[in-house]
Amino acid sequence: MPTTELFFMALIALAVWFWVDTLRAREAGMQAVRQACKAAGLQLLDDTVATASLRLGRQDNGHVAFRRVYAFEYSDTGDNRRQGSVTLLGQRVLMMSITPELVELV
Repeated sequence: MPTTELFFMALIALAVWFWVDTLRAREAGMQAVRQACKAAGLQLLDDTVATASLRLGRQDNGHVAFRRVYAFEYSDTGDNRRQGSVTLLGQRVLMMSITPELVELV
């Protein structure tokens, strides 16, 4: 098989892996946000999170993983929209910010 074909196959495999990894991380973030909003008596608006930041970070074992920050909106009264965020390292939730509180999950 020519080198260019192998290169493009590897590139496609890498893109598919990144897409699946992103979906898993997003779902882990959504689950954490839903649980936190339910526990705090808040209403999660639009039932979604949006990517705010994507960087590389190191896990506790030294491995490199993607550090993702997702933004979401919630309401405490039903008449307003407040901003929140959830930070993940790999699939693990590190921190959640529900203004004005900052919740550490480490």
